[in-house]
Amino acid sequence: MLKRILHLFIIFISITVSAQRTNSSPYSFFGIGQQYSSQVVEQASMGGIGVAFSDAYHLNFLNPAANAALRFATYTVGVNVNDLTIKDFSGSQRSTSSTLSYINIGFPVGKKAGVSFGLKPNTSVGYSLLNAVTDSNGDAIEATRFYGSGGTNKIYGAYGVSIFKNFKVGLEAEYVFGKTENNILSQRLDTQFGTKNNEVTTIRGTGIKLGVQYQKELKNKLKLNLGAAFKLENSLSTSGTENLYSLAIASSTVEIPKDTLYSAAIDSEIINPLKTSLGVGLGKDNKWYLGLNYEFQDALNLQGSILTNSSYKYTNSSKVAVGGFYLPKDNSISSYWQKVTYRAGFRIENIGLLVNGTGNIGDFTEIKDFGISFGLGLPLKDLSNLNLGVEYGQKGATTNNLIQENYFNFKLSLSLNDVWFRKRRID
Repeated sequence: MLKRILHLFIIFISITVSAQRTNSSPYSFFGIGQQYSSQVVEQASMGGIGVAFSDAYHLNFLNPAANAALRFATYTVGVNVNDLTIKDFSGSQRSTSSTLSYINIGFPVGKKAGVSFGLKPNTSVGYSLLNAVTDSNGDAIEATRFYGSGGTNKIYGAYGVSIFKNFKVGLEAEYVFGKTENNILSQRLDTQFGTKNNEVTTIRGTGIKLGVQYQKELKNKLKLNLGAAFKLENSLSTSGTENLYSLAIASSTVEIPKDTLYSAAIDSEIINPLKTSLGVGLGKDNKWYLGLNYEFQDALNLQGSILTNSSYKYTNSSKVAVGGFYLPKDNSISSYWQKVTYRAGFRIENIGLLVNGTGNIGDFTEIKDFGISFGLGLPLKDLSNLNLGVEYGQKGATTNNLIQENYFNFKLSLSLNDVWFRKRRID
């Protein structure tokens, strides 16, 4: 049975990657794209909690200290399918995109430590917007198309160790890399040539995260979990070129460049301030857990960057998440569904972006995001599990000429557990 599930999962991954569109959100237009949330499917299904939680079977992307709890080698792969409906004051449209969310492996080091490493997406750019100018009769006289693609990924390694009973610390290092392309294509009625502004940018940078976790045993087998993670201030360097040129548009897909009107190098820096994540949770081992996360960060700072624009700016960000799981009976032999882990949660987030949709000086609107999620952890053979998650969310609003996104995320991950470095016994 496990081989069949693994085979089907690999086929699904292959189809997803071969037809992958990483994003279709208009909000990925800003900066270097839309930020991915760093969490496994299990955590995303609980609203994104997990700073204070750790166990022996699952990886934890939110707090590197959780690696100290690993007791099995864990391979995990996740995918996400996003169904997005975009609305403004005049109408709506729908799109679907998919992405490979992460490929990771973790394993214990001795009895008190663990490591993990892997590849995860960091940001994604993928938008296409059309703005038309009409005359007094309502006929279009000018059209401008904004479109972009690309994004950044991260390679990371994390280590966690229990330095004394119930107290763990951890360290994570990452390397971010990628490329984005942004375009503005304009054409007026009854003119021979249009104009195109093209920006191609390469992004590079490193980052460090520190984490701590503490667990206190209470009465009736209850356990109180506390945790904190600190993503230290880091910078991403951006380099590339910006070109403005005239062109003839032979068809919707064929562009014939003519004269270069402007050309410049891009050389800038994106400074990410300290990000702090705090968590608290209460539960019983292999039975239930309820947790709360709070995350906050000062505004991003762009220095010497032509990525900045009078239509948007950054502000302080924050996120609150509440969620948990329930496992009826992990060793049940009479009912498979009693061994299933049931997860749920919700989150409220200020993403740290202000957008001016009216064009009036100083008229900025803060973009907020809300999501509610549910999930199942389906046990497989040898402690492995298949995790399913569904999230419904809403980002932005249609007021002040802005865009509202209503989205469904279907998340799927396969987590395979094994025992490494086991001593051979001779009877």
